[in-house]
Amino acid sequence: MKDPSTENLNPPLTEAQVIANLRQTEDFSDQYYAAWWLGRMRSRHPETIPLLLTALDPLHGNPIHNERRAVALNAIRALGILQATNAEEKLRILLKKNDYSIREESARSLGMIQAQSAVLDLCELLSGGPEETEQIQPGSAKLKEPYESVLEALGAIGVASRSVIIIITPFTKHSRPLIRASACRALLILTGDQKWAPPLIELLQHDDPLIRRGVLLDLGATGWMPALPAIQAAAIENSLKLVALRGLAEKSEDTCVLDAMDGLL
Repeated sequence: MKDPSTENLNPPLTEAQVIANLRQTEDFSDQYYAAWWLGRMRSRHPETIPLLLTALDPLHGNPIHNERRAVALNAIRALGILQATNAEEKLRILLKKNDYSIREESARSLGMIQAQSAVLDLCELLSGGPEETEQIQPGSAKLKEPYESVLEALGAIGVASRSVIIIITPFTKHSRPLIRASACRALLILTGDQKWAPPLIELLQHDDPLIRRGVLLDLGATGWMPALPAIQAAAIENSLKLVALRGLAEKSEDTCVLDAMDGLL
């Protein structure tokens, strides 16, 4: 399949051409690129959402066609980016699928859509006890569920009920740093309680650069302004710092964030 991140040597496709590519069903490579393009370009074409929703249908086949699955995963991502609220029901159904990546991307997109109807479904994915949430899938480094994306989704949706807080809190003690960070991120957003911020600041000093990068983005997503100095000083590339600072800027009118962004450009 084509790599969406590489530049095409041919003239850029028009939105109409991309729509046509997603509509056809013979060239999966064109469909794959089209589903990515429509999300990346924030398409508002009237056929965009219906075609992306149709692209999810093969996920209900048995077995699932591998190339159609790849197209569908891009469609799930695009629906989240486009905040397609009419995709909520289909995405909630996909949370039940026996496919880790499908559940992961569906949870992430439901968070981007801020789908309150999905809160109970997402909480169900977190409902195992401490031993169960630490279990690794046979032959894989993956855990039973995509806990990071589920926790982040609950934070983004913003339903701060007692039951949601109770089910998220144990994940602040999880053995995996990025899961702990996702839980602290969600709780800081939902409760506004600053006690969840220090663990994030501490993880920003982690030896693993991948963990530092993930936590940096978590801090930006919380909108917690006292994190500004830590974000600026983090041992992470400026391009990611700008993404984190943009997250702060979207939730604050403090011009210090814009000044910090200017200083990195």
